[in-house]
Amino acid sequence: MARTASIERKTNETKIMASVDLDGTGACRSATGVGFFDHMVDQLARHSLIDISLEAQGDLHIDDHHTVEDCGIALGQAIDKALGDRAGIRRYASLDLAMDEALTRAAVDVSGRPFLVFDVDFTAQQIGTFDTELVREFFQALAQNARLTLHVDNLRGANSHHIAETCFKAVARVLRVALETDPRLDGALPSTKGTLTA
Repeated sequence: MARTASIERKTNETKIMASVDLDGTGACRSATGVGFFDHMVDQLARHSLIDISLEAQGDLHIDDHHTVEDCGIALGQAIDKALGDRAGIRRYASLDLAMDEALTRAAVDVSGRPFLVFDVDFTAQQIGTFDTELVREFFQALAQNARLTLHVDNLRGANSHHIAETCFKAVARVLRVALETDPRLDGALPSTKGTLTA
């Protein structure tokens, strides 16, 4: 059964179209109007092997906040929808990811219980014109709407671009593992509760 989903989200601030294929090859088409963010979405797709299509029209004349946050909401909703009842998934994953001087740890529980712990200090307020505080806003929206427990901890780093990129790549890699189907489960839910959606 295909684990795919599409979400259309329209507000007075943004119009978002998001599609995912959880069993893809990491193909990405991201056109949000926010260049650095598109680069990060490409990293998220490439290293999770989730095919992502993301189009956004937002109030960028104000700033990037609404666009980035609403993209996180829409992508999270698409992932949640594509997961269905979450039967047969591996559910858990954790990883330390290095990029030059930066090292970031990510851990995920695809639990149905949304929670974000984000312990990341950037060394600059902006990467080009992109506000680094929006990295947390994106992951907050993603975790809340995909209903993930997600921990992201930057252990070291000097360059804010590297710090941000390790966050996206580390989250991508744990999603790649946790969202995979485990053949040993044979379609069973990895939970003693009998549900991962309530």
